[in-house]
Amino acid sequence: MKTTIVALSFGLAALSLAACNQPASNTAMNHNGMNHNGMVMNGNKAMMPMNANHNVAGTDHKSMASSPNAASQPFDLQFIDTMTHHHQGAIDMAKMASTKSQNDELKKFAQKIIEDQNKEIGQMKDWREKWYSGKPAALNMEMSGMSDSMKMMMGDGMKKMEVASSKEFDLMFLDMMKPHHAGAVTMAKDALAKAEHPEIRTLANQIITSQEAEIKQIDAWKASWSK
Repeated sequence: MKTTIVALSFGLAALSLAACNQPASNTAMNHNGMNHNGMVMNGNKAMMPMNANHNVAGTDHKSMASSPNAASQPFDLQFIDTMTHHHQGAIDMAKMASTKSQNDELKKFAQKIIEDQNKEIGQMKDWREKWYSGKPAALNMEMSGMSDSMKMMMGDGMKKMEVASSKEFDLMFLDMMKPHHAGAVTMAKDALAKAEHPEIRTLANQIITSQEAEIKQIDAWKASWSK
């Protein structure tokens, strides 16, 4: 009888110890990599949310809003996050054109936008990691040229493009890409005066030169294809 009682006691103690060693429930805080409402934690260091606006792939352009306290962040960080998001909008439109358009000139134009702006996004992401590692998202919709150039994408412009075809699609693409490019030029000119890092000013000049040239090409096509 005593042997049975002792065995039972040891069994209960083992069960209690095992329960104490179980992982915390999903609602408990885990500071070694758990995602808390989108914020990735690394030890005691709060990292950028994996779905933050500077990670623009798959962004829903309809629900865009400035990041919390974005305007209080360094200008260069605001420019990087905001221009990265802006570039992604152009890439999204260009990818649609590269598959839907039947115009070889426009398809080639769209592919160049994809290549050039993906390259610039890569540059900006590298700078962000180097200069502002761990900083929260600083997408600022109030930056010069940003909100106006994204209005059509935040409305039903993309849906209209999805159902358009042939020449109607091509003209709609031009009508959306021109103000989008113009917004990027405005943002870049602002950066020439306000950016701290020379790399940002170099990129800004590059954006101004390339996108002003593309706006001229858009105007020429629009005049010719609208006839």
